[in-house]
Amino acid sequence: MNRRTFRLSAMLAVVATAAVTLAAAASAGQIFHETFHEEDTEVITDFCGVPGLTVEFAFVADGRAHAVPHGRDGLPYFGAHIKRTEVVTNLANGNSVTSVITFIDKDLRVTDNGDGTLTLLILTTGNAVLYGEDGKAIARNPGQVRVEILIDHGGTPTDPSDDEFLEFLGVVKESTGRTDDFCEAAVPVLT
Repeated sequence: MNRRTFRLSAMLAVVATAAVTLAAAASAGQIFHETFHEEDTEVITDFCGVPGLTVEFAFVADGRAHAVPHGRDGLPYFGAHIKRTEVVTNLANGNSVTSVITFIDKDLRVTDNGDGTLTLLILTTGNAVLYGEDGKAIARNPGQVRVEILIDHGGTPTDPSDDEFLEFLGVVKESTGRTDDFCEAAVPVLT
């Protein structure tokens, strides 16, 4: 898995989790603001496509999110400000790298497809920096990307509390900023 794909999937996971968690507290037509905290650890084998490179991947994410109805149909639009710190540690030697990602996600367009689904165009903009063990930056990825996802609205397009993620539809606009290869920078430090 390359670093760019990993980052995108991580962002989508955070946004999807925040949307489901926060939607349960919202009622139709109501603006809400919430904060959230998530953390997890997992073991990944063959990290960055390197056979035998087994790492522990740990992250902590803190942020705030909100939803507001837009347009004549009152479809909910989500927005989130998130800071995520990831630590990747080689389990064989203890070497590690740290990534700090600060970003904003927001729905640019929500389309009711008329078949029980919504298509969301999401803008993610921010900065990601990968640090070596000495604390110096070894890779950067600032800029923005736009993606589309498909959501099942559960028969209630204006009530996000029963929404379910169905599919990642793809990248609509590639990253606009510098896009260092985080795997290329991380593997020499980890090994």
